[in-house]
Amino acid sequence: MEDLKSIISYQTQEYGRIVVKLDKVLDERKISRNRLKTLTGVKYDVITRYYRGEQIELVDLNFLAKVCYTLDCRIEDLLEYQRPE
Repeated sequence: MEDLKSIISYQTQEYGRIVVKLDKVLDERKISRNRLKTLTGVKYDVITRYYRGEQIELVDLNFLAKVCYTLDCRIEDLLEYQRPE
């Protein structure tokens, strides 16, 4: 367990980041954000934030579950961890 790192003393760029790939999934399937709004009942501005990967400080697990269910995809299709460079 000596290889574990405490995130308390590290900056974000030191431990990586999570990339939201909703844009890729929707574009590949040719589904618009408006169509996803209709299918999930989620507000368009919420879908747009995840689509653009902007202003996401806390992840809404309910939203991700709705998207996975609606698009019949896995969470790995929507989120990706990128290690620090």
